[in-house]
Amino acid sequence: TASSFLKRARALLRVRNQLMRECLAELLAVFVLIMITLGGSAQMVTSSGTKGNILTAYLAGALAVMVAVYTAGGVSGAHLNPAFSLAMCLLEQFPWWKFPIFVAVQTSGAFISAGAVYALYYDAIQHYGNGTLTATGPRETASIFATYPADYLSLSNGFLDQVMGTALLIVGILAILDTRNKGVPKGLEPVAVALLVFSIEVSMGSNCGCPMNPARDFGPRLFTYVAGWGTEVFRWVEGRGQGGG
Repeated sequence: TASSFLKRARALLRVRNQLMRECLAELLAVFVLIMITLGGSAQMVTSSGTKGNILTAYLAGALAVMVAVYTAGGVSGAHLNPAFSLAMCLLEQFPWWKFPIFVAVQTSGAFISAGAVYALYYDAIQHYGNGTLTATGPRETASIFATYPADYLSLSNGFLDQVMGTALLIVGILAILDTRNKGVPKGLEPVAVALLVFSIEVSMGSNCGCPMNPARDFGPRLFTYVAGWGTEVFRWVEGRGQGGG
């Protein structure tokens, strides 16, 4: 019968290894996170601001965090971010041997997701960029995928910007998850984290685009390099360069 076939299929597909389960959950959650985040950015850029603006792009990114945490929170803890995994290691709440594995999975998820967004918005990107893929100029599209500093920003100020933004994110998440603190209603922690991300984005986004997640930035940036934007995505050119922290 159909029900017995489904039961056999579920048994075959069930992943019993805990580490594999965590990696698959983290991969899926990061894919969801980056798909929505980059989609919001692509919609804003390729429509020249007529079907989205910086606020809708930030809101998409914040809500993407909420969906991603709900996706993997019960399996992997939904780290989503190498910076958060590192913080958990430093606080002895996550084993160091898992750290490089999680970073690799998070970066891979972001890379794959960037490819999905590129496919989804392929025609729009080609139309907006007049058939060329560039990282600078009025019709650049690289900023859909990765963050780039404003023209006025120095390297030292950019470094400070990213350190402060990421530190604020980690402190806020730890405060939300601290059971000795004023508790967030059970099950609504992802909503609180999304609001935290949104507050940082709308207050600290103008310098570098608020890159608080190395995997979220490096994975898609690597994809743009492979997909045809060229080495320019990794260079500091005319006041613009890698934003990725």
